[in-house]
Amino acid sequence: MEQQVLAGFARSSFSYAGLVHDVYRAGAGPAVIVIHEMPGVHPGVVAFARRLVDAGYTVYLPSLVGRPGEPHSSAAICRSVARACVAREFAMLTDRTSGVVTWLRALAARAFAECGGVGVVGMCFSGGFALATALEPAVVAAVVSQPALPAPIGRRRRAALGLAPDDQRRIQQRAQDDGLCVLGLRFTRDRQSPPERFETLRRTLGAAFESIEIDSSPGNPHGIPENAHSVLTVDLVDEPGHPTRDALDRVMALFAERLGPRPARSADAS
Repeated sequence: MEQQVLAGFARSSFSYAGLVHDVYRAGAGPAVIVIHEMPGVHPGVVAFARRLVDAGYTVYLPSLVGRPGEPHSSAAICRSVARACVAREFAMLTDRTSGVVTWLRALAARAFAECGGVGVVGMCFSGGFALATALEPAVVAAVVSQPALPAPIGRRRRAALGLAPDDQRRIQQRAQDDGLCVLGLRFTRDRQSPPERFETLRRTLGAAFESIEIDSSPGNPHGIPENAHSVLTVDLVDEPGHPTRDALDRVMALFAERLGPRPARSADAS
């Protein structure tokens, strides 16, 4: 399953600060780190990564939980959530920076040394990881898609970013002084990623934060279900003019703007 879904990606192990995770890499050009959603590196995440490869980027795809290549399913999600809840590297309930972010920043620094400028995408439980990884100066653009941590239980956690106060101040400073750009994506009725979280991002980052909130209310013109969650993968409708496709196109445009447009690979490129 893994070999079939991730064909063309080279797997290696990356160790830093006591954490070790596999990283799948493909492509050429500036680096984009794609941090998967639950349940792991599923086919939808890989399909998104391949779009970036085809657009002329080197994609780093770390595997943090789950079985790489396994299809997206409720059973797989339950297994991965259970694994994440007992792992000290993930702050599932508390409003603090997850320990895995130190490892992700080191990966971003390595990607910069190997490829140049770095972008990062986080989804669902890793949505906030993308923002926290941007404390690494090599990161010039971050996509925060449906950020779901900390679990939005209670008013304070609904607005929380999953960042320690000092890290939140440093991210704010990077946005002001270094030109860091952050793009946020979510569905309007997504209970896992509440609107208060984007309000915090607006207050914290100001003009450096761009948000795309896709209408998933009852009767919306595109028939998007109220429980839609994964903007770039499971709930993507890959048709021109659909708001999820528009969101995907904006992600690609952001990386072209910040990392530089790259020629697409030819069909017979080695």
